[in-house]
Amino acid sequence: EMITSGRGTGNVALSEAVEVLGGEAGLERPKQTREPQGAEKRDRARRRADVMEQAVQAFGLAFRAAAGQGVRDYAGARGLTAETLKRFEIGFAPESRSHLTAMYREKGILEEAIAAGMVIQPDDGGQPYDRFRNRLMFPIRDPRGRCIGFGGRAMDPNARAKYLNSPATELFDKSRVLFNYGPAREAAGKTGRLIVAEGYMDVIAL
Repeated sequence: EMITSGRGTGNVALSEAVEVLGGEAGLERPKQTREPQGAEKRDRARRRADVMEQAVQAFGLAFRAAAGQGVRDYAGARGLTAETLKRFEIGFAPESRSHLTAMYREKGILEEAIAAGMVIQPDDGGQPYDRFRNRLMFPIRDPRGRCIGFGGRAMDPNARAKYLNSPATELFDKSRVLFNYGPAREAAGKTGRLIVAEGYMDVIAL
């Protein structure tokens, strides 16, 4: 069942609306007795969403830093204005295996970062390292506004993968996610029209 909220949330699923509006009213959603692990799962998702938000901030800082000049030049050449960069929270993953890994380790949340797919733990027990390196970063948010994953465009033309997405996690399932879905759904609820594009840059260009 879908409902339309007059509070700017757009068309949302009923269960989603209950959670959003209940949170605004300061009410805790009743725990479902059929899911004894529900609270633990929600807490785990919250911690991993926090990991993702910290990555959004770190990538944004790297984009604006001196080392991000090359990627800023690329973004400018692609017609991305300052307003667009801010709206879509475009960032930069530096060419470093430990840019995020060191930050997460210092904060004591490295294991959560590995579970969230931002850091890779080699099967052979080697040192963990950043999944995204030397890439223009696109945060992917769910309809509630939580960052659940990333897409990264390689700055090196010789990179094996031009685009790299977050792996499947409890937060992110690529087959069930659309980039810019929340704002698009709200707009579609008002206009009755929806335009589907192929990639991140196509959506941003539109």
